[in-house]
Amino acid sequence: MPESSQSKSGGQAAPERVDVLIVGAGFGGLYAIYRMRKLGLRVRCIEAADGVGGTWFWNRYPGARCDVESLDYSYSFSNDLQQEWSWSHRYAEQPEILAYLNHVADRFDLRSDIRFETRVTAMQFDERRASWQACTDRGPAVEARFCIMASGNLSAPRVPDFPGIERFKGEWHHSARWPKEGVDFTGKRVALIGTGATGVQMLPKLAAQASHVTVFQRTPNFSVPANNHPMREDEEREQKQHYPELRKAARKQAAGMSRVAIPTMSALDVPQEERLRLYERLWAKGGSARMMGAFTDLLRNEEANESLASFVAAKIRSKVKDPVVADLLTPHDHPIGSRRVCVDTDYYETFNRRNVALVDARRTPIREITETGIRTTEAEYEVDAIAFATGFDAMTGALKEISITGRGGERLNDKWAAGPTTYLGLMVHGFPNMFILTGPGSPSVKANMVTAIEQHIEWIADCLAHLREKHVATIEPTADAEAYWVRHVNEVANKTLFPKATNSWYVGANIPGKPRVFMPYVAGVPAYIKICDEVAADGYRGFDLRELPAPASTLAAHGQKEWT
Repeated sequence: MPESSQSKSGGQAAPERVDVLIVGAGFGGLYAIYRMRKLGLRVRCIEAADGVGGTWFWNRYPGARCDVESLDYSYSFSNDLQQEWSWSHRYAEQPEILAYLNHVADRFDLRSDIRFETRVTAMQFDERRASWQACTDRGPAVEARFCIMASGNLSAPRVPDFPGIERFKGEWHHSARWPKEGVDFTGKRVALIGTGATGVQMLPKLAAQASHVTVFQRTPNFSVPANNHPMREDEEREQKQHYPELRKAARKQAAGMSRVAIPTMSALDVPQEERLRLYERLWAKGGSARMMGAFTDLLRNEEANESLASFVAAKIRSKVKDPVVADLLTPHDHPIGSRRVCVDTDYYETFNRRNVALVDARRTPIREITETGIRTTEAEYEVDAIAFATGFDAMTGALKEISITGRGGERLNDKWAAGPTTYLGLMVHGFPNMFILTGPGSPSVKANMVTAIEQHIEWIADCLAHLREKHVATIEPTADAEAYWVRHVNEVANKTLFPKATNSWYVGANIPGKPRVFMPYVAGVPAYIKICDEVAADGYRGFDLRELPAPASTLAAHGQKEWT
């Protein structure tokens, strides 16, 4: 067992024994608490923050907003909840999403099972007791038959280790650790490092406040307008009247969204004039899922993809007055959609402001942070503050921060040294009874995360009910099933244009030394759900189910409740 937490008297505190340990209290963790309770299971959720929300607790940067429409980016498990909650805007901003998750936590009394301001530091599977032993940095350790890792895909911030950052005399903040009280940039010279989804949202807000903003861009990204607006009463009323059908429709759409049409035609089967008219309509409507879902082959055929990429490139040139800046902002090294397509409000237009400058950090990389600013290979820029929008160690980072040890003393970090391996993105061979929410090898970041989360938790809940009925102690994928799934995930990806974006965080390229492995499953939500359902219907095909390793009397002697 890992080293346990200490009691106030200096001795070892007795572990808290539960049926299910849940790590993280964001969208995934909250719903996991709710569903596990419905099964009558004892639950403990461990959360590092002092409140619920996960991603939406930590990411408080200016302009933080969801790029999935609010009416889709919300729970479907309670009709009363979806009827009573009203969203103020088509795309909700961070404070409103956080308020929603707090409402959910209060409405269903979920906080009573959460231990806040606590981190799981180590987890070890005890083969004799068929349970997980988890150590925390505060309070007692936790012993649980099952673990649900709801730690999130975008929750391990990456602050680049630029030399000299400790010498900087100004203030600096990472977008995912933004101060609760906010930051006042009025009259200040600000450096914004990073132009991914976060930087795209942050820049217009910074430029409206700071005296000057210098944007350091290494890789330009395609961005489409959000065209956000206050929620219309008729739109909300229509959604609420048809929520059950729309939620079912979301699971039949590739990205798990009900408000995005399912394409039926190839882009190459449509005359250019008609194709451009459709792109114009979708651009005016707003949102990346609509643009990328215009045709069936935008991510499978280079010519089809180029038809959309050139359309968006023309939009960039029309919005940015300086042609040199426009060219720097236009991606030339990857197909549109092979990296995350951003959703913005006045991002490109902001570069027309006199107080905004763009630095090509690919041509002139940042060498160091000085006491007064940033030095590249060609120049030095004096700034008063730095905003890092440098992203995350995506999909695996949060799990890697915990020392997780499975059967035979195998460490997860060692097993994943060459890249993550899972079965269905849900479980890992050698790590029994440990479920991963929206893990590598599942649709996860290529889908509406709430749809993906709900599907995973429902599958896990059904699985646990099955195990209890059959008196099964442990479940884990077989080595063959895991190897098959890893091959399948890669085969699916290789039939698309995703591998052409070699510097994407989808393959871990933003983290020095991280193996270049394509992580999401991109066959779409419907195909994935079908496979998961078939696996369960076939007696959990590809999983090794084992009975209790010791008689109930032995377990009882150790104070552990029999799994019945």
